[in-house]
Amino acid sequence: MSATADLSRFVERLRLERLVEPGAPIAIARAPGRLDVMGGIADYSGSLVLQRPIAEGTCAAVQRIDRPVVELISIGRPPLDVPVATLLRDGEPIDYEAARQRFARDDQHWAAYIVGVFLVLAHARGLRLSGARVVIASDVPEGKGVSSSAAVETAVMQGAVCAFNVAIAPRDIALLCQQAENLVAGAPCGVMDQMTCVFGLPDALMALLCQPAELQSPVPLPGDLAVWGIDSGERHVVGGSDYTSVRAAAFMGVRILADHLRVPGGYLANLDAAEFERAASRLPEQMSGEEFLACYGGTSDTVTTVARERQYRVRDATAHPVDERRRAETFRRLLLDSHGEVSGVPLGTLMYESHASYGRCGLGSPGTDRLVALVESAGPSAGLYGARITGGGSGGTVAVLGRPDASPALARIADQYERETGYRPHVFAGSSSGVAAVGANVLTV
Repeated sequence: MSATADLSRFVERLRLERLVEPGAPIAIARAPGRLDVMGGIADYSGSLVLQRPIAEGTCAAVQRIDRPVVELISIGRPPLDVPVATLLRDGEPIDYEAARQRFARDDQHWAAYIVGVFLVLAHARGLRLSGARVVIASDVPEGKGVSSSAAVETAVMQGAVCAFNVAIAPRDIALLCQQAENLVAGAPCGVMDQMTCVFGLPDALMALLCQPAELQSPVPLPGDLAVWGIDSGERHVVGGSDYTSVRAAAFMGVRILADHLRVPGGYLANLDAAEFERAASRLPEQMSGEEFLACYGGTSDTVTTVARERQYRVRDATAHPVDERRRAETFRRLLLDSHGEVSGVPLGTLMYESHASYGRCGLGSPGTDRLVALVESAGPSAGLYGARITGGGSGGTVAVLGRPDASPALARIADQYERETGYRPHVFAGSSSGVAAVGANVLTV
């Protein structure tokens, strides 16, 4: 369903279920989830990433109200009222550490992704915190690795800046939403999720050089290629220990290498592969946090910390962004040089290589490994060229590349996976526009 049709259904629901105050203006916006085709966790190391918005999206309505409370209505959850007074200290917005603690309870943590948007706007853009009602309706499934949190954040922020008359560029919407997720929700995500939710286009891959967020020309998908996502049923959490440990290990690698060679801009992905290979022997395969902190003191990462008691796969986590940028750059070049006719086999090979690298970092999972194996077994004769785990790994969704007529083969894989696991995977098909293309609308109901 298109973004416009999605919003129309949402407005009708607001009206029929009386979810907003009648007669008062509301700002509505919609953001899609995203499918990570190439790049993934290398975003926090400055890689090129290639992302596709999915058809599923999140709609948000923001309405200013006279009461000193932020009323949150997320359809499918119990409503939650957040008194404005709890977001202020001596008349100023509370700091981010206090906000994280405020929403740390399991039954309220979901609100951090919404209220965090308002707090970031208050700190960064001078928004005066006052009464608001926020209504959320989403068909982006949670815990599947398709950026349900970024879809919520960007849709809410687009609605909020419209409702409260805050001037903000689309790129800043993405960057501030990343801050909300990092600093209030406490999830150490990179920026590719929010940028895709803002700038994604349905007929192309969004190309982003994450240094920190350099939007590049979109990469059209030829008509003889299609992209799907298959949900493994294994829950993915950005703030989970595996993702956090791999990210921390990559920054540990940056710090260790900095004593031996120049890391351009501090981004691992800027290292030449041959240069990295010459220096890789200086990196331990594994290293305890205690040993690293004793030798180096800490890392430059502002959203993860090195835990003394943990063992880190430093070499693999450091190598991944270097190799992943090469893979992503090659993937893009193959598509752009194809002039509409491209063999899917070399593209698929790059996806399989990326998946294997995730596994070496410790971000694989039995379900995603099995789905990738099923795609590889079906192969080009069934119209399927490649597959890889997506986003932060450790479960979630597998991206699949194939011919547009390969849907029956994908359905057979879903059937096989269900027979083996008892779980019927959701297949993500189609795409939709990001926040920047859809914008926000003000209306009354």
